Amino acid sequence: MIREARRARVDADSSERGIISSSEWRQRGIRWPMRFLQIATLLFLLIVGLGPLLWMIKSSITPTQDTLRAPLALWPNGFDLGQLAIAWSRTHIDRYLLNTVFIAFGSWAIQLIVATTGGYALSVLRPRFSGLLTGLVIATIFVPPIVLLVPLYLTVVDVPLLHLRMIDSYWAIWLPAGASAVNVVLIKRFFDNLPREIFEAARVDGAGPFRLFRSIVLPMSRPILGVVSVFAVIATWKDYLWPLLVIRNPNLQPLSVRLPTLQPTTDLGVFIAALTISSLIPIALFLLFQRLFLRGDGLSGAIKG
Repeated sequence: MIREARRARVDADSSERGIISSSEWRQRGIRWPMRFLQIATLLFLLIVGLGPLLWMIKSSITPTQDTLRAPLALWPNGFDLGQLAIAWSRTHIDRYLLNTVFIAFGSWAIQLIVATTGGYALSVLRPRFSGLLTGLVIATIFVPPIVLLVPLYLTVVDVPLLHLRMIDSYWAIWLPAGASAVNVVLIKRFFDNLPREIFEAARVDGAGPFRLFRSIVLPMSRPILGVVSVFAVIATWKDYLWPLLVIRNPNLQPLSVRLPTLQPTTDLGVFIAALTISSLIPIALFLLFQRLFLRGDGLSGAIKG
């Protein structure tokens, strides 16, 4: 009993440890300055983090002349919602947005297939040299992507053995995106922490590797699949260099490639409206899956052990 009381006292003391103790918080001369410092820090982070985004949204519905004359003024001469319509129709943002969604969906599907099957093989099936294979997969993370740019481009221009040319084909973006060692490692680490008793019970009931993967592992892995999905979509959404190299047809290019080429010939307000439209989907994805990031449900299994 005495030992348990001491342990509870130590836990209570450790939970109160910090820059300022609980007794100091009760002092008015310390509590109010610290509250002010916390509020000031929060406001500063909000301004730095959300300021550019809010300014972009405000400028997308502000006349161009007002944006140039008074960039920080709040609609001195009213709104101009027509800029969003112009950006959607006349600059063909709708076409480029559809291309981006199509590219992102294909990259997401291939990355999820490769990552889940690779993580399942290394974590659950565990072949003879699974440790060596895992080490090789992790080693590829330390290779800078820019080093692989030229060999990858030569491979896309003339695929070995098949002699296919994938320039102006979305497969040139989808297939390289699937080779993501980070996703494989994340999902493998999550699979490592799933209860093995369920796997053994499923095998006793006659479930084979494919049934185990489809009916047991995937339903238990929804948090990490959601996190990897967001990473995959956002990474593809903002990628610029690789789509610029392999997609040369303007009608097939995504927003990340077309927007810089439209800037010199597009009105500033319309261009900012186009930027706002292109930012809506990543923002919506974060808001949709923010619980996985803030609570850490998706990464909790990946960082245990």
